[in-house]
Amino acid sequence: MKYLNKKIILMTPFILSMLCFVSYAAIGSYVAEDGALVEPFAFIPMGYLFFALGIVLIILRLVMNRIQS
Repeated sequence: MKYLNKKIILMTPFILSMLCFVSYAAIGSYVAEDGALVEPFAFIPMGYLFFALGIVLIILRLVMNRIQS
C-alpha cells in the first residue's frame, strides 16, 4: 500500500498536466464579435508547470532512493 501511494503522488502532476492540455484543446478558441480572441490560455502554462513539477518529483525520489541505499 505504501508503494502504491508513492506512485500516485508521482503520477498526479502528469495527470493534471494532461488534463490541462486536453481541456485547452477541448474548449478551443474563437474570435468574439468585437474581434477579441477568446481562449483558455491559462491552461498552457499550468500544463507545463505540472509537467515540470512531476519531473522534479521523480528526480527527488530517485535521489532519495540513492541516498537511502
